[in-house]
Amino acid sequence: MRLEEIIAAVDGEIVVNPPSELDIMYGFASDLMSDVLHLIKPHTLLITGLTNIQSIRTAEMADLPAILFVRGKCPPPETLELAKQVGVAILLSPYTMFETSGKLFQVGLQGQGKVDCTPESAVPQAA
Repeated sequence: MRLEEIIAAVDGEIVVNPPSELDIMYGFASDLMSDVLHLIKPHTLLITGLTNIQSIRTAEMADLPAILFVRGKCPPPETLELAKQVGVAILLSPYTMFETSGKLFQVGLQGQGKVDCTPESAVPQAA
């Protein structure tokens, strides 16, 4: 899915353009950056309400191409500047995280699928 399609679906805007054309295949909504690092797939749009620098650093570590900030939040200038520096596109949506996710799902953006929730999956295994 192209960024223009995402923006149209959520009545949003692009505030930091990506360095190149993006193809977003999945969406992942979370305010827990530890979940993002643990569960994310490539080509994923992060949907979050956390507008701080840590969200950009998480996207950088997880190799995420774009972040969609929800609830009408606009990140502070230092967050936007870091996003430009590391090449992460920043989008805004006026809707809640739930509504934003639902609108994107309706237009065909896939989720991450099932997550293994067995107790063993949460604890790293010793070698």
